[in-house]
Amino acid sequence: MKLTRKLVLSRAKASEIESVRKLNCWGSRLSDIALCREMPNIEVITLSVNQIASLQPLSQCQNLTELYLRKNNIQSMHELCHLQGLPCLRVLWLAENPCCGPDPRKYRMTVLRALPSLQKLDNQTVTEEELAQAKEEGGLLLPPPSASTGNDGCHPAPADTDSDLLSFSMEETNKIREQLGMKPLSRNKFSSFSSPRETGDGTWKKEGDNILSAILLLLQELDRDGLQAVHQTAGDMLKVLQPNGLPEEGHEEEA
Repeated sequence: MKLTRKLVLSRAKASEIESVRKLNCWGSRLSDIALCREMPNIEVITLSVNQIASLQPLSQCQNLTELYLRKNNIQSMHELCHLQGLPCLRVLWLAENPCCGPDPRKYRMTVLRALPSLQKLDNQTVTEEELAQAKEEGGLLLPPPSASTGNDGCHPAPADTDSDLLSFSMEETNKIREQLGMKPLSRNKFSSFSSPRETGDGTWKKEGDNILSAILLLLQELDRDGLQAVHQTAGDMLKVLQPNGLPEEGHEEEA
């Protein structure tokens, strides 16, 4: 079901959508909230007990301070990246979504690392100690990739895709995926994606951009020894690459 102007104005008892500051659509069977892009002055939104899968439309709500999303269909924690540009967001209720996973602490640490300005998460006050721990224990999130959407405009491609793989060994790749909050790959699936592909339509370049973004984010987490190891590995790889970026004969990369 789609969030409409008629529903918003009725629930908010307002005459124009731009003036709405509080909106309660609890249990309205909503899956499309694209209209939120047209509510720049909204401060409190209650969207619990619906079927919402994407938070992208909320990225335009710059005055949003409280967001209630309990019991929806948010599959990926990476959707939180759409909320990172909201300077006023202080209260978030996200519990009982598929993205929360089986580990409550890991979930809480990941949310607080992504949104350190929160003062309350899932109706529990955020402490300074938790924020400090989140920097060490929270999972690293990547923005969901942009993609063409349908008429509802609220279903971007999921971030957890196999095109985001790093072309190292399966063990190394899965370690990185774990840090990014992504599921490990099976050996069969890894084998089918471990080599870069050039399709002639720019696909390879797009995958390369995703890989570069992931590497740059991971570099922020490394200490001096880790950075030196990356520097040494990159240097070794460059020695066996030709100017066109392909391995020299006799130095074919392992799948």
